[in-house]
Amino acid sequence: MKINYQETTSDLAVRIDIHNKFGGKDIDAWMLDLIKLQPGSKILDVGCGAGKQCFSYHDYLKGNADITGGDVSDDLLAQARGENEKRGTSIPFITLNFNKQFPFEDNLFDFTSCCFAIYYAEDVPFTISEMHRVLKPGGRLFTTGPMPQNKQLFYDVIREATNKPIPPMPGSSRFESEFLPVIRSLFSSAEVHIFENPLTFESAEPFVAYTRASLSEDRKIWTSLFEGKDDFENLMREIEKVAARRIEKEGKLVMTKVVGGFLATK
Repeated sequence: MKINYQETTSDLAVRIDIHNKFGGKDIDAWMLDLIKLQPGSKILDVGCGAGKQCFSYHDYLKGNADITGGDVSDDLLAQARGENEKRGTSIPFITLNFNKQFPFEDNLFDFTSCCFAIYYAEDVPFTISEMHRVLKPGGRLFTTGPMPQNKQLFYDVIREATNKPIPPMPGSSRFESEFLPVIRSLFSSAEVHIFENPLTFESAEPFVAYTRASLSEDRKIWTSLFEGKDDFENLMREIEKVAARRIEKEGKLVMTKVVGGFLATK
């Protein structure tokens, strides 16, 4: 299954900033508490992006780990390497495409992760099998993604603004339904953990900024709602009107992020 998707770094930065400013809970703390990384671990973060998880692991373990980050985006890898240099850390960030065989031998890592990226894999069994292959016996896989209930307000506002159905999202439509069964079939055990984080907006502006960044991630997903720049700007104006009406009526907008964390043992 070919997934047409290209998240821009600027859109991602906007969404992360809004999560931090308007969310009530810390997903990084939740993940670290859940996975309980052990000092001296050999770790691979697949789809590492700009290195956020790798640096989080490094800080949590106070540098006592062998961490590698891999991503297919040269732009994001350049950001990760720049942050590496700024921090004075020596995490290797390599080119890694999770649709192709990983450049590692079998039974190498204690822990592999893929956070908010794995659901763009084209061949689910292949990608999960590669993550399983490179793990040592007893090694663990951790992956995160949006559950079907994720940010319903976001979709409700868009539906109200357009009177059109929401197209299937690569994340919330695939993560639980396609990836969890494969993980359960390959690993000796698998746990599902849920993180809920309500983002509370008392004005329309940050919600609209979040929506603009989300729709801009890859406009190919949203072609049923808009095509060119003018269509997009018209849609954003309608979304802003709906958001403002809801805030006037209800006093605020509450958009709840619902994230699944799948933790499996080989």
